[in-house]
Amino acid sequence: MTDLLQVSTATPTRQEAIELARSAVGERLAAGAQIIGPVISAFWHDGEFGTGEEWQLLLKTTKARYPELEAHLLERHPWRNPEIAAVPIVMGSKGYMDWITLNTA
Repeated sequence: MTDLLQVSTATPTRQEAIELARSAVGERLAAGAQIIGPVISAFWHDGEFGTGEEWQLLLKTTKARYPELEAHLLERHPWRNPEIAAVPIVMGSKGYMDWITLNTA
């Protein structure tokens, strides 16, 4: 089993996604980040159905750094209850997986 994670969140603007990526990677809470967008989301919010344009942010980290990364994202995120979800990276090239571990140490 791996101790590596891919964490996703989304922001309303490209610039906010860039700022979250820079701050998280800059503090070594994540080894790297990718921003994808814009994407269209469909969701329920405050009892109402909606759709909207968002920018998805994918961050690579370790289970050990996840609590700090989550706190960092929650503190700086423009939404009061943002999506923050982590999935394990179960397979990957050794060099890539070593890179994540090294750059979050």
